[in-house]
Amino acid sequence: MKKNLLLFMTVFIVTISSNANDKNRGFLISKEALNDKIKGAWAAQTIGVTFGVPVEFDYNSTLIQDYQSLVWNDSSLLVEFRERPGTYDDIYMDLSFMKVIEEHGVDAPAQLFAESFAQADYKLWFANQTARYNILNGLTPPESGHWLNNPCADDIDFQIEADFAGLMNPGMVNSAIGICDKVGHIMNYGDGYYGGVFVASMYSLALISNDPDDIEDIVKKAIAVIPAESKFHQCISDVIKWHDKNPDDWKSTWAKTSLKWSQDIGSPLGVFQPFNIDAKINSAWVVIGLLYGDGDFTRTFEIATRCGDDADCNPATAGGILAAITGFEKIPDFWKQGLDKVEDLSFMGTDISLNKAYDMSFRHALDMIKNNGGEIKNDQINIAVQEPEKVPLEIAFEGHYPKAMIFPQQTENEISFEFEGIGFAVAAPPDGKKFGRLNHVFETEMYIDGKLVEKAKLPTEINYRRFTPFYRYQLEPGKHMVLIKVLNPVEGASIELKHAIIYGDKPFKVNL
Repeated sequence: MKKNLLLFMTVFIVTISSNANDKNRGFLISKEALNDKIKGAWAAQTIGVTFGVPVEFDYNSTLIQDYQSLVWNDSSLLVEFRERPGTYDDIYMDLSFMKVIEEHGVDAPAQLFAESFAQADYKLWFANQTARYNILNGLTPPESGHWLNNPCADDIDFQIEADFAGLMNPGMVNSAIGICDKVGHIMNYGDGYYGGVFVASMYSLALISNDPDDIEDIVKKAIAVIPAESKFHQCISDVIKWHDKNPDDWKSTWAKTSLKWSQDIGSPLGVFQPFNIDAKINSAWVVIGLLYGDGDFTRTFEIATRCGDDADCNPATAGGILAAITGFEKIPDFWKQGLDKVEDLSFMGTDISLNKAYDMSFRHALDMIKNNGGEIKNDQINIAVQEPEKVPLEIAFEGHYPKAMIFPQQTENEISFEFEGIGFAVAAPPDGKKFGRLNHVFETEMYIDGKLVEKAKLPTEINYRRFTPFYRYQLEPGKHMVLIKVLNPVEGASIELKHAIIYGDKPFKVNL
C-alpha cells in the first residue's frame, strides 16, 4: 500500500508540474491566468451557495429527485443578497479571516482570527456560533473548537470557510494547512477540522491544474493529507472507490455512502435524526459532485446539490474547486447571469464585496508565492510546489456513543433530568428562537450529582447565544442527576430547549 501511494504521488506531481521548471519543481503560470482562476473560484462559490440554498436541509439523508426543479435565473443572486444576506456564511467568514491577514499579516495570532468573526455583525450557526460564544466568554483557541468545549466540533463549519487558505496558496498545500491549523481549530476539531484541510488542499492543487480531467487526482492527493485512521479519510476513500467501480451512476455511490457514513454522533441536533451537518458526509457530497460532474459546471452544481443535506454549501465548494481549475472566463454565461449586479455589494457584516475579494485573494496569493520560495518576474509566476505532508490524527467524541434522546423537565426556575451514561448535550432550536422578544441574559448554574460544575450566561440575542446551552462529556459511567438553576428568570423571555442526547461508553448492538 505504501509503495502504491508513493508511486501515485510521484505520478501526480509530474502531471501537475508539466509546465514547470523541473529543477525547482515549480509551476509556471501568468499573473492573468492565476487571477482568473482565483476570481472564478470566488464567483463559483457564490453562485453555488445561491443555487442550492432554496433546498438547504429540506432533503435530509435523502437525495433530491430528478423531478424536483432547481431554479437559476438572472435575479437569483440579487434577490438572495438583498433579502437573505445570512445565506453567505460560506463567504463572509472567509472574508473576515482575509481581512485579518490584510491588516496584520498571515502570521497574525489565532486570537485575532477568532475575534474577527466573534465580534462581527453577521449570523452564525453550529460550530461557528459555539466558538463565537466561547471566545466572547473567555475561552481561547484551540480550546474554543475542541470537542470537550464544542459539541459541534465535527460539523461542516470550517469546511465551508477554508477556501481562502487554499486560494492564497496555489500549489503550496503545506502552507495552506499551516493556516488551517491556526484558524480551523478555533471552531472545529477532528473530522470537522479535516473537512477544512481537505477543501483547502483541493483548492491549492486545483490552482496548479488546467485540466478538469485532473479532478480525481486532485481529490486523491488532497485526501492523502488526512490520516487514514480517521473516519473522514475512510469515508472519502469509499466515495473514490465506488466512483471507480461505477463511474456513470452517482446515485449508486450516494446510496452506498449514505448507508455506511450518514450517522452523526456529535452535533446534538443531528443525533437520532435524519438531519446531518457532519463534515465527512457533506464532503462526500462535494466529492460526488466533482467526480460525477466530469468537469461540467451544470452537472457539478446539480449533483452536489441533489445529494441533499447542506445543499447550498456543497455545490459552492464543488463549483469553487472546479472554477479554480478552469478560471472565471470558462464558467458558462448561464451561471454568471446576474453576477455583475452583486459584485460590488458588500457581504453581510463586512465591507468587502466580491470585486474586493477577487483582488485581495490574488494579492495574498502573490505574497505567499514569494514568501515560499517562488518567483514573480513581470507577468510570469514560478510557484515552488510543495510536497504535501500528512496532518496529525484527531478523534472527536472518542469513546462516546449516543444511546438515548430524553426531554428535560423545565420550569421557570429549573431544568432537570436523570440519565445513565458518560455524557450529555442539550439541544436548542438552531436559530436561537426564544419565547417572547425580550433581550435578556440568563444566568445559570449547572449541578451534576449535586456538585456545581458550571456557571453559564445564556443571552437570548441571536449573535451572542450559546448554540448548545448545556453539555458535559467524560463523566464516570453510571447514573447521574443534572439540575440547572435559572438565577434570573424574567417575563417576556425563556430558555427554549429541544431535547438532550445521552452518551454511553459502549456502542449499541443490533439484535439481528
